[in-house]
Amino acid sequence: MTKALLQVRDLRTHFETRAGTIKAVDGISFTLERGEILGLVGESGSGKSVTGFSLIGLLDPPGRIAGGSVVFQGQELVGRSQAEMRKLRGKRIAMIFQDPAATLNPVLTIGQQMVMAVQAHGGTGQGAALELAERSLARVGIPDAATRLNAYPHEFSGGMRQRVAIAIALLHEPELIIADEPTTALDVSIQAQILAEMKTLAQESGTALIWISHDLAIVSSLADRVIVLYLGRIVEFGPVADVLRAPLHPYTRGLLDSLPAMADPGQKLRQIPGSTPSPLNVTPGCPFAPRCAHADDLCRSEPPAVGDQHHGAFCHHALPAPA
Repeated sequence: MTKALLQVRDLRTHFETRAGTIKAVDGISFTLERGEILGLVGESGSGKSVTGFSLIGLLDPPGRIAGGSVVFQGQELVGRSQAEMRKLRGKRIAMIFQDPAATLNPVLTIGQQMVMAVQAHGGTGQGAALELAERSLARVGIPDAATRLNAYPHEFSGGMRQRVAIAIALLHEPELIIADEPTTALDVSIQAQILAEMKTLAQESGTALIWISHDLAIVSSLADRVIVLYLGRIVEFGPVADVLRAPLHPYTRGLLDSLPAMADPGQKLRQIPGSTPSPLNVTPGCPFAPRCAHADDLCRSEPPAVGDQHHGAFCHHALPAPA
């Protein structure tokens, strides 16, 4: 039996503030296989992005990994120096950020930035690096790639800048790409094209993908499995089709009910009552209890695991399977 590409066990990321300790990631565990697409879903403040940053050591003080293990290709990443992580980031693990305008340097051409990314991980010459950059741009659907290497980021549309960011992530054929809501600001047609390209990439090259999003609809069209997060904790996990068809946790049900496609024409959208509480004021037991219609005194204790290893949740009042 082959080992998983990525094994995360009881990962905990804390931020020490004057007001107290924020447990942004509070005991997350999952595995990821080669070529698999995993969706991380939840509202703002659920710990999705911090999870992604924690995996590749991109935490700034006061953030720190307070516990747990991240094993990539059999190697433990927690505790590695920044010098060691820099050798890994961009080459074997790449990240696509939400805002390409903030990622790309406005005073350097696209070609200059891509050549720098290539040469940061080896002694590739200028000519070979440019050829690799051109192929990578063409791979993500940018026309006349050779000419566009001489353009600056402001000369691209938002969708094209995001394609450039994806092209940079693909330069070294990484085994894992972490995508942090990279299509949020794009129009629907461009979004659909990028989702299709990322799915093809995983199928053809065996690259694994962690797709971070607040939108279950996007994840449903892309991911193989999904993990639903709330206040830094996993509340539900499973194959995306099973989770969408028969959610076990009331929070997952609430996310699905808030999708426009779930409402009849003319009906108001259903929404989860209240808002995500401050991570400094998390109630004992189930963190979702203050917003849950099913909550009772039992929910003040830690929720049990329900379901199985294939599709499970952590809830005292798991939803029944559909008839």
